Amino acid sequence: MAGHTQNEITIAAPLDLVWDMTNDLDNWPRLFSEYASCEVLSQEGRKTTFRLTMHPDENGTVWSWVSEREPDRGALSVKARRVETGPFAYMNIHWQYEEVPAGIRMVWTQDFEMKPDAPVDDDWMTDNINRNSKVQMALIRDKIEQAAAGHRPAAPAMAD
Repeated sequence: MAGHTQNEITIAAPLDLVWDMTNDLDNWPRLFSEYASCEVLSQEGRKTTFRLTMHPDENGTVWSWVSEREPDRGALSVKARRVETGPFAYMNIHWQYEEVPAGIRMVWTQDFEMKPDAPVDDDWMTDNINRNSKVQMALIRDKIEQAAAGHRPAAPAMAD
């Protein structure tokens, strides 16, 4: 049995800002709370290969892996996959963006399977990803909405 998650959030900000901030890999350590660093290894067309390194976990272990990410601005989607899979047999991630009346709906769909010798199974990882995605998406929403508020023109001053 493989793992599958789908999580979404609506961000009250313009599409260009949401797209630019969530696809700026160099800024991911400031956008996500879990990443200590993001190192771009190569760029080939729209595809970027990069190394993500997490902050140490409760046992002091630092997790790191290489992923590929290919944004398609026209389709408002991003396909990503882990190249160094670690405990995963595979991990594919799809980001989808959609303009809705309240802003931009961002959906993360993750399909994966844990290796037989992984320390956790597909069900455990599904629950973990669902919990963590909600936390990270809320942080991202808040940071983008704060940035959007900073980009809004000031209200005109009232005449006395």
